Amino acid sequence: MEKIDIKCLDETQLKEVFVKLSEKPFRASQVYQWMHQKLVTSIDEMTNLSKDLRAKLGEQFAFTVLTKAEMLVSSDASTRKYLLRLADNNVIETVWMKYRHGNSVCISSQVGCRMGCSFCASTLGGKIRDLTAAEMLEQVYAIIRDTGERVSNVVVMGTGEPLDNYDNLLQFIRMLTDDKGLHLSQRNVTVSTCGLLEPMRRLAEEQLAITLALSLHAPNDELRKQLMPVAKAYRIEQLLEACDYYFEKTGRRVSFEYSLIQGVNDSPKEAEQLAGLLYGRNCHVNLIPINPVKEKSYRRSDVTNVLRFQKILEKAKINATIRREMGTDIDAACGQLRRRYMEARNE
Repeated sequence: MEKIDIKCLDETQLKEVFVKLSEKPFRASQVYQWMHQKLVTSIDEMTNLSKDLRAKLGEQFAFTVLTKAEMLVSSDASTRKYLLRLADNNVIETVWMKYRHGNSVCISSQVGCRMGCSFCASTLGGKIRDLTAAEMLEQVYAIIRDTGERVSNVVVMGTGEPLDNYDNLLQFIRMLTDDKGLHLSQRNVTVSTCGLLEPMRRLAEEQLAITLALSLHAPNDELRKQLMPVAKAYRIEQLLEACDYYFEKTGRRVSFEYSLIQGVNDSPKEAEQLAGLLYGRNCHVNLIPINPVKEKSYRRSDVTNVLRFQKILEKAKINATIRREMGTDIDAACGQLRRRYMEARNE
């Protein structure tokens, strides 16, 4: 029988487990602090627990710790891309980025991805499995241990579709922002989705203060269907209604991710269409010149097109920023490092 992962349990769940083990509930609080504040890598490090209790926990529970398979550092040292190994020997990507306002970590939510977006390396090979809440938390913890620096922002924007792993995602967010753990502000957490309609609306009901980011990448359904298979299931109009609902329920403006691809979606015509779609909404557009993927034919938009696209949006009074490029010299785009590692391992 597969062991329960103790690091997946919130403090309330952990206390319930300890009662069943005939242990005092305050011991659960101690264990929770060791895992989620002190970030220990083994139960044996929990030195205020008896040796017998540590042995009992080790026998009955799994304890997730991710190990570093590979790490690349950008030439300006602002970005580190980690390839982290899971207990089942799968690997996932996590990126650490140093900004003036603090450190951000971009985590993965699945091993691989089944969404099939045509410009993304993460989808090559499809989805293998979901990540647990502990495996998502451990990406943040592993980087804190490695860098020795605190993390101020977390974005769930790496490999995988977070809303396709809804329950684990929600547990991760609640534990990451728990005052008994790292106590990261929910306002400093962003979850990106390619547009799963019902989970988006469900997320609006959760009473969270996180930012929702919709990967739009096209201003009309026809073009979006060419780039993203999920667009065949949901129209842009439906997704925008869900975004409006999210804003209505949470008061948090939605971000729209728009990857700019040379000659595909970066013309003034597409910019004007996008401006028309978003006009009057309290939102933010994140313009992202794509990182080329060797298996794909797409090229990144040149600087002239990117700036022109931004200017058209701003003229329509839509807040639009161009994502600062970080880590382009270390294959920092989603899925690239993992893809190269898997190819080398299979040779």
